[in-house]
Amino acid sequence: MVTDYPESLKGQFLMAMPGLLDPNFHQTVICLSEHTHDGAVGIVVNRAHASLKAAAIFSELEMVHSDRVGQTPVYLGGPVHASEVFILHGRPFDTGVSLEITPRLAMSTSREVLERIALGKGPESFLISLGCAGWGPGQLEAEIRQNAWLTCNIDETIMFDVPVDQRWERAMRKLGIDPTLLIDAVGHA
Repeated sequence: MVTDYPESLKGQFLMAMPGLLDPNFHQTVICLSEHTHDGAVGIVVNRAHASLKAAAIFSELEMVHSDRVGQTPVYLGGPVHASEVFILHGRPFDTGVSLEITPRLAMSTSREVLERIALGKGPESFLISLGCAGWGPGQLEAEIRQNAWLTCNIDETIMFDVPVDQRWERAMRKLGIDPTLLIDAVGHA
C-alpha cells in the first residue's frame, strides 16, 4: 500500500495531542521502533505500572537477578501483545536479537538480553515494558493527518533520565511547544 506519508518515522517520538482521549494513549510518549509500508510498532515510555517491578518478571521467568535491577519499574508499553516483554535499551546491541532503532538505541524481546539486564551485566540504559503499540498499513499516517500525534527525534535523556510523569511535557517542549497552551480538541484546517 502506498501512502502520502512516505518517510519512515522510525527513531521518532510520537507525542499524543491532548485531544487523543483513548485511555491507552492519552498524553503518552511513544518510542517508534519500526515504521514501514506494512505498519508501525512502538513502546509507550511514560506509563510505568503502578506496582509491578522487574523482579516479578524475572521471578516469573525464573531468572536470577540483582536486588537493584529487580526494583526497576515495568512500563505499560501498549495494548498489543500486553503479556509479552519488550526491552528498549542502549548499547551494547546484540546482533541478531536487538532491532537497531538509532545508533544509540535498540529494541529487543530476547530472553538473553533480559537475563543480562537481570544480572546487571546488560546495557546501562534500559526500559522493560509489557506490550507495545501497533498500527496497520497507513493507520499511523492517517492519525497524524488527523492531528492525533506530534513527532520529534527520540531523546534518550527524556526516555531514561527524566521522571516518568514529566516525559510528555518535556518531549512537547523539545518541539518548542508549551503543552499548557494546547487545547483538547482535534481540528482540521
